[in-house]
Amino acid sequence: MKTRILALCAAGLGLTGLFAPGASAQDDRAGTQAMEELLVPVTPRTVALGNTLTSGLDNLSGVEAAQSNPAAILASNGTSVMFSRMDYVEDIGINYFGVAQKFGANSVALTLTSWDYGDIARTSEERPDTNPNALETYDASTYSFGATYSRQFTDRIGAGATLKALGRTIDNVNSNGLAFDAGITYVVPESGLRFGVSLKNLGQEMTFGGDGLRRSTPNNGPNGPGTIAGEIDDLPAQLPSVLNFGAAYTRQFAGDVSVSGMANFRSISYDQDQYSAGLELGYASLVYARGGFNITADNDQDFWRGWNVGAGLNLDVQTTSLKVDYAYRPSDVFGDVNMFSVSVGI
Repeated sequence: MKTRILALCAAGLGLTGLFAPGASAQDDRAGTQAMEELLVPVTPRTVALGNTLTSGLDNLSGVEAAQSNPAAILASNGTSVMFSRMDYVEDIGINYFGVAQKFGANSVALTLTSWDYGDIARTSEERPDTNPNALETYDASTYSFGATYSRQFTDRIGAGATLKALGRTIDNVNSNGLAFDAGITYVVPESGLRFGVSLKNLGQEMTFGGDGLRRSTPNNGPNGPGTIAGEIDDLPAQLPSVLNFGAAYTRQFAGDVSVSGMANFRSISYDQDQYSAGLELGYASLVYARGGFNITADNDQDFWRGWNVGAGLNLDVQTTSLKVDYAYRPSDVFGDVNMFSVSVGI
C-alpha cells in the first residue's frame, strides 16, 4: 500500500514540474489566462468544504465529483442527476447540470456549466464611460461541456479523464477551445482513508475572433479618400492548468454520527498555490453541516474571506435518494455568494 501511495505522489510531483511554473512566474501571469471561470467551484458541497474533494467521498454524487476529479465519480453508484444554481458576484448567474451513470467497474458522466452575465451597458473608444441610463446594451456568456469516463482497476485504484468543450461569447466576438482533465483515486479499504490526484484544464490556447474585431481604417490614397478593411489580431491566452493533491478521512461514531476531514493542495499555473481544509459532520446519513477554508501566500490578493460554510439534507425513499445542498461564501469586496443544488440518485 505504501509503495502505491508513494508512486502516486511521485507521479503527481512529476506533473507539477512539467505544468506548474515557479511562484514568481505565477504571480507575474495572474489574471492573464483564458477561461478563468474554470477555476470557480460551482456546486455547494465543493464550496462549503473549501474545494477539497479531489479524493472524493463515499456518498458523493458522480456529477459533483466530476468537478474535482474525474476518477472520483466512481464513488457514486447507479444513476445520479444534479442541478446547481449560484448567484455569483455582480449579478452573474451560474448554472451547472449533469448526469452520471455507473456500469459495473466503469462510470460515465456528462456535465454542462453555463455563465450568464446579464445585460452590460455598451461603451466604445470614443465613449469609455458607462452611462447607467443608456439603452444600448450587449450580453456575454460562457459554457463548458464535459464528457467523463472513469474505471475502477482494483478495489483500491480508480482513474478517469474528462474532455471539455469550451466557449465564450462577448457581444459579436467569440472564442472556442478544448480542454482535458485526468485524475486518480486511491482508497484504503475499511480504513476511511482516501487519496486523490487530479490535473485539470490542459488544452490549447484560446483566441477571440468575429465581426467585433473587424475595423475600417481611413486611407487618403491617390484616388481620393477611402477606407481599408482590416481585423484586429487577438493574442492567444493559455488555460489555467491546475494540479490537485487531496486526502480525506471518514470515521463513524456511535449514535449514527459521521465525521469527514479533508485536506487539499492546489497548484495553479496563473495564480498562487492554495492550501485548503474541510470538515463535514453527518447524522444518520440524513443531515450534514459543513465548513472549509482556503489559505494562500498572500490572502490580500483574494477578494474572498477564505472561509465557507454549508449544509445538506439527504432523503431516501425506497431505491431513490434526494439531496438538497446549500453553501455560503463571503466576500470582502463584492456581495456574498449563496448557492443551492438538488440531486437525485437511483
